[in-house]
Amino acid sequence: MESDRLKTIRGDYDLIARDYAIHIGNELEAKPFDREILNHFARAVAGRGRVCELGCGPGHVSRFLRDLGTDVFGLDLSPRMVEEARRLNPDIEFGEGNMLVLDLPNCSLCGVVAFYSIVNFPQDSLPAVFAEMYRVLQPQGLALIAFHAGDEVLRPAEEWGQPISMEFFHHPALKIEQMLRETGFAIDEVRERGPYAPDVEYQSHRAYIKARKSDATGP
Repeated sequence: MESDRLKTIRGDYDLIARDYAIHIGNELEAKPFDREILNHFARAVAGRGRVCELGCGPGHVSRFLRDLGTDVFGLDLSPRMVEEARRLNPDIEFGEGNMLVLDLPNCSLCGVVAFYSIVNFPQDSLPAVFAEMYRVLQPQGLALIAFHAGDEVLRPAEEWGQPISMEFFHHPALKIEQMLRETGFAIDEVRERGPYAPDVEYQSHRAYIKARKSDATGP
């Protein structure tokens, strides 16, 4: 059941939150492609309103966007991750939030960012995630989604020495693009890259999709 999955995700990220912040919190420094993608997004939403980072973790992506002048806040399912994000970025707003059911008004954001945060959801959960993104975006609002591309499902027994039981899903880029179109999004850009060195990141193919809410009337 989805509720059981969410409990597992929340509990596991609570358990590894501090280690995650230590090991992942500075990852953008070694990832010029990701920085370029975020720079383009920041320019596209500049002066248009608020941006929400979904699945913000320790807040390093929000920090990068804020430093570029983006009016950004972050949401995460894990209370401990939210604590880490607030500790490391006291000038940015962070709170608990569920990507499947966002406590945000219709058409309230100019942008949403989900940087590798759909990794814990199987494909049958993603229509609800994308529908919520679409709902909270203003007409012509932008969604930036980065994910591990492929069809693997990983079930590691531990992370940084802590036992975990959540799953990690890689998704085919064409399938994610199709699902976004079916939600109502127009696709602005799809980019992919191979992995950086093993000491920089997990060795997976990466995909980035920038999509635009094309409905000018509905939620």
